[in-house]
Amino acid sequence: MLFSGICCISTVLHAQHTEIKGTVSGQDDIENIHVINKTSKRFTITNAKGQFTVEAKLNDTIEFSALQYTTKTIVIDVATLNSKTMHVDLNEEVNVLNEVLVGKVLTGNLLLDVQNSTAEPEINFYDVGIPGYTGKQKTQAERRLHEATTGGGIVPLNPILNGISGRTKMLRHHIDLERRDDLIHRIKTRLSHDFFSEHPLDESRRMDFLYFCADDPNFNKRCKDKSDVEVLQFLNEKYQQYRANLKSD
Repeated sequence: MLFSGICCISTVLHAQHTEIKGTVSGQDDIENIHVINKTSKRFTITNAKGQFTVEAKLNDTIEFSALQYTTKTIVIDVATLNSKTMHVDLNEEVNVLNEVLVGKVLTGNLLLDVQNSTAEPEINFYDVGIPGYTGKQKTQAERRLHEATTGGGIVPLNPILNGISGRTKMLRHHIDLERRDDLIHRIKTRLSHDFFSEHPLDESRRMDFLYFCADDPNFNKRCKDKSDVEVLQFLNEKYQQYRANLKSD
């Protein structure tokens, strides 16, 4: 009888979603950290204090990611479900370069330093007749993806090894998040004042609403390179859905 009761409790823990309230901490900005339940495909973000609420069940995988932090993954255990709380410490994503001294040490006297300078005008690829790249500079994530998917030799190993390890998929995911964040912030800067003046929404929920819009499968199609009128029409449609979700909650 006791064994049957334990089995029932275990089954309920595995099947039932529980609302977990948590906070994240880090050395940089802790607002708008992506909190993704990779098991149930649910998504939210942290507020200005690093607080978030996410629904999860036992053994769900929760991923915390942001450009300024190293991605962190946590598996929900029984203790977390019982307390309905969690705290996550994020590590800053830092690229450290060794200090390098180039050229002569300057004295601080502008006239003297100019006279002693041996610098020559910069030479670019046009000066020597070599074709060069003049397009948009790649972001760090885009450069990493390029390195992961290219290589020399008859059979390039980089694309194969990174594909097997999942690094290529992870880098593509980072680029998608990066581009989506960029589009969200451009919309916020350009249209949020006019939109929220006609569509009342608490200040603490405005970024959550914008990420709710970004989570729509048609977000890029409806908003990227579109006119303000077209973007506002999409935001209005999502606003109605968002308000309906708040009422149901």
